[in-house]
Amino acid sequence: MMGAFGVAGKWVKGLGEGCAALLNACMGQERMDGEGLPWLRISLVGAAVYLLLVVLLGWFWSEEPELFDVEVYAATQTERVVAGTTSTAALIGVVETLLTKRGGYLSNDIAPPGAWLDNLPSWEYGALIQVRDFSKALREAFSRSQSQSAEDPDLALAESRFNFDHNSWMVPATESEYKQGVGYLKGYLLRLSDESEYSAQFYARADNLRYWLSTLETRLGSLSQRLGASVGQRRVNTDLAGDSAGKQSTATPGELVVKTPWLEIDDVFYEARGSTWVMIQLLKAIEVDFEQVLAKKNAKASLQQIIRELEATQGTVYSPMVLNGGGFGFLANHSLVMASYISRANAALINLRELLEQG
Repeated sequence: MMGAFGVAGKWVKGLGEGCAALLNACMGQERMDGEGLPWLRISLVGAAVYLLLVVLLGWFWSEEPELFDVEVYAATQTERVVAGTTSTAALIGVVETLLTKRGGYLSNDIAPPGAWLDNLPSWEYGALIQVRDFSKALREAFSRSQSQSAEDPDLALAESRFNFDHNSWMVPATESEYKQGVGYLKGYLLRLSDESEYSAQFYARADNLRYWLSTLETRLGSLSQRLGASVGQRRVNTDLAGDSAGKQSTATPGELVVKTPWLEIDDVFYEARGSTWVMIQLLKAIEVDFEQVLAKKNAKASLQQIIRELEATQGTVYSPMVLNGGGFGFLANHSLVMASYISRANAALINLRELLEQG
């Protein structure tokens, strides 16, 4: 063992002397007696300190933001609470958290440590998908009384800003576009809470809520399938089930083998955590704005159960990495645990949507 360490020590010493000689040659020095070695040591120490600081800063930035109280936050955004103010304020709070959390917005960073991180950018992307879906629902459903009604100008501009490229770092930067989107949302919120203003409306109706819940259902279903594919699955092709006359553009096998690539498992996991983090906030806001609708349908308990299932997805991950053990293997599989919570929430969501369809 000591012999191995001795060989390693000689190798490191030789490498240092070689680097010093190369440095002296680059500086035009004729003597290669090791005089440049202190500068090499200073450079190496400086590089090591820089890397250490970057790693520590990246670890500090990697903490996910906590859930916030949507009703308290709404009270800070408007003095008059009416239908829709809590949901709109919750969306504003989500986007502002996305931009102002530790490290700020990281997805478009081109320098360390942001450029080296992948878990938080995946979390941000999952959160952003929900922001886009809800801003679309605000523009197309919640703020319009009929399909032929004119859309709210502020909500139309806000939605377009949130659909801007999430990786753009300049001209324009993603953050500037999203901040503009928040500004348009605040303009809508201001008009919504103004008693003398009739141009901004929020219609808390069961059909409008079903519109957004349907989108939420497809998102949860997709996340559940992608998380479940972490260990690989053989799935029967059910694409045309229930319609004997149905067609698809390209023929596919009767059985499909679906498996998430190993390097993407943690990305899908944190994307799911980001998505469910936003869902929790928005569903809590919906519980406030649609209180009468939920009470009439006796559906408040169903909504609270969905929120409870989603809150379980935000549990602390004690492992330093996302484990991918087998379903009944020796090691845990964090993706399957997450898929279990999401699947239960999705099942409860389907029941809630069916309950809202009843008279």
